[in-house]
Formats: sequence, structure tokens, C-alpha cells
Amino acid sequence: MAVWCVWLAVFVVCIGLEAASMALTSIWFAGGALIACVLSIAGVNLYIQMAVFVVVSFLLLYSTRPLALRYINQKTVRTNVDALVGKKARVTAEIDNDEARGTAMVSGQEWTARSADGSRIPKDTMVQIQAVSGVKLIVSKCKEE
Repeated sequence: MAVWCVWLAVFVVCIGLEAASMALTSIWFAGGALIACVLSIAGVNLYIQMAVFVVVSFLLLYSTRPLALRYINQKTVRTNVDALVGKKARVTAEIDNDEARGTAMVSGQEWTARSADGSRIPKDTMVQIQAVSGVKLIVSKCKEE
């Protein structure tokens, strides 16, 4: 079997894996295999083909994958607790990290809350949710406008 057929098979397998997984991993190796296939048809040495396959694959992977992921994940909708990050909440019981107490109300639900910077936050203060850690909101005081 000709070497270019092997590269073509690698290309097809990588495309198939990418179509099945949509993980944006094997598509870059398909690009490397395609270039190696062209080099094989041109009669370039096998070791050079393999080196070009590796170099092209990793260059594509590391240079374009972050851009592709950013473009693809643009429309990801945050759900469940992820959707709380960035929302405002009202402190319903003073938040004191040292005494492990404090609650805040957001979207009609009361959550245990902790201060992001460790400061005390009095009752009825508006806070912004910075993160969710387990069942606790990590909050900071809203900047006054």
C-alpha cells in the first residue's frame, strides 16, 4: 500500500473522530495528515512527512484551537447555579466569614453567603454574586452608583 493511502486513512479517521466527538481535538491532526499526504504524493521522504505531520498538527492545535473554542462557545447559555454568577442579591442576615454565618436572597431563594474579601456585610446590603462554592454564594458589596 502506498504511504499516501495511509495518510489519507489517517485523515479520514481523524475527521470521523471529530465528527463523533466535536471536541475540537482530532481535526487538527487531520490537517497534519492532509499535508503529509500531499508531501507523500510529491515523493518527499517518509521521515520528513512524519515530522511535518507532527509539527503541522501541533501548530494548528495550539494556534487555532483557542480561537475556535471561543467562537463555538459564544452562545453557551449558563444554567443552574452558573447563571447566578454576576446577579445581584440582598443580604438577609449579616455575612461574617469568621463566624461562618450569613445569608442572601436571590431570585426568591435564600442561600448561605460568604464575603469574597472576608469583610462583614450588613443585613439589607445589595451584593453581587462572584461565585458559587458548593451551596454557598461568594459575594461582594455592589459598588454604589
